[in-house]
Amino acid sequence: MFHPVNSELLTPATPTEHMPYDTEYLVQLDKAHVWHPFTQMRDWIAPDHEPLVLVAGHGPWVEDSLGKRYLDGNSSIWTNIHGHNHPTLNRAIGEQLGHVAHTSILGFTNPKAAELAKRLVAMLPGSSLTRVFYSDDGSTAIEVAIKMAVQYFLQNGHSQKLGFISFENAYHGDTLGASSLGGIGVFHERFKSLQFPVTRIGSVESLTAIDASRIAGLVIEPLIQGAAGMRIWPVGMLKTLREWCDENGVFLIFDEVMTGFGRTGRYFGCQHEEVFPDFLALAKGLTGGYLPLAATLTTDRVFAGFLGSYEELRTFFYGHSYCGNSLGCAAALASLAIFEEERVLEKLQPKIEHLADRLRGIEDLLNVREIRRCGFIAGIEVAQKSGDQFDWRDQVGAQICLAARRHGLLTRPIRDVIVLMLPLCVTAHEIDLAVEAIGNGIEEVCDRLG
Repeated sequence: MFHPVNSELLTPATPTEHMPYDTEYLVQLDKAHVWHPFTQMRDWIAPDHEPLVLVAGHGPWVEDSLGKRYLDGNSSIWTNIHGHNHPTLNRAIGEQLGHVAHTSILGFTNPKAAELAKRLVAMLPGSSLTRVFYSDDGSTAIEVAIKMAVQYFLQNGHSQKLGFISFENAYHGDTLGASSLGGIGVFHERFKSLQFPVTRIGSVESLTAIDASRIAGLVIEPLIQGAAGMRIWPVGMLKTLREWCDENGVFLIFDEVMTGFGRTGRYFGCQHEEVFPDFLALAKGLTGGYLPLAATLTTDRVFAGFLGSYEELRTFFYGHSYCGNSLGCAAALASLAIFEEERVLEKLQPKIEHLADRLRGIEDLLNVREIRRCGFIAGIEVAQKSGDQFDWRDQVGAQICLAARRHGLLTRPIRDVIVLMLPLCVTAHEIDLAVEAIGNGIEEVCDRLG
């Protein structure tokens, strides 16, 4: 049986250390009025369900309304990079508030949006990515890319190029266009009659059978598929995709919403193979996990395809109210400064090795089917001792995460894959605690199931 490394880390705070919260009242309000994402609300509002009310955070730790602390094992849904309450991020947002919180970039600009665009482009030397279009989140970053791709071809002599290629089990967001690309039926099947035409493939070998004359873009998460259960792509695949797209006049779109900003050990996943796309979608970690902000990077070629007189209607008629939000851009610039000032990527390399070593320590548990890891991203798949999958309706992964919570770790599963994606600021000691909490959770739940 695994045990927490240091139970003192999990000790509830004293009442003087945090504001008093009426947990029962807050839960009552939530159950009466809040509709939660990806949640079966019948279970949530059930009288015996006791939600955690998270009220504070510091570094890789979050605290609930009763004062108990937990490691943020999935970085608040893959967003948090440098930990909670980072003084540099807090200060940058506070300083920006002293000027202005938000002004539209529809017809105007602001210093932080302009500075951030330059900074993002400079992070990708060797690429042709020179232009930045801001939006709100990962879904909209992808939405921008696919709508730009289609409009580019419509108004530049290739009106038949309306379709896309994506991969089986892919997930690229929930807005209508982005969900078209998904390969997980529960997210898109109900809406398929309203979506872009998409051809889903399982491997690059399938590309030979596709009529590329009708394809606008090919979309992939570089190196690893997230919502598919942390599935690793073969080395060299990105180069093959780049060559195929170039030969067939198809835009290559990289979804780095999950893999961006250090998660793979480099700033961006595509840098591992030095293969660059025509569109790069960024979100989640862009602001260090503080504020909603997304960016879609593209090339001068694409940008030029939208230039013309107003009467030609070549404008990209798309945008959101908070595009280029000053607070979000200030946070993003501060996050990038932290990477440099604290040598985050340099310090991350031994943590990646330590995580790999600690995960090897739970590989032999009877119910661990496979551990998949890419940089500082990990997925631990569990199954029956025979190797067969559990019945998905039993929600074994969710039960394991609930058990791990009792050992001081918060995370969420992808069906029966336990995701571990810690903030990059964690210590080796905290990595130990996280892996041991998962090991404990697996043993407790699977022993109970027999």
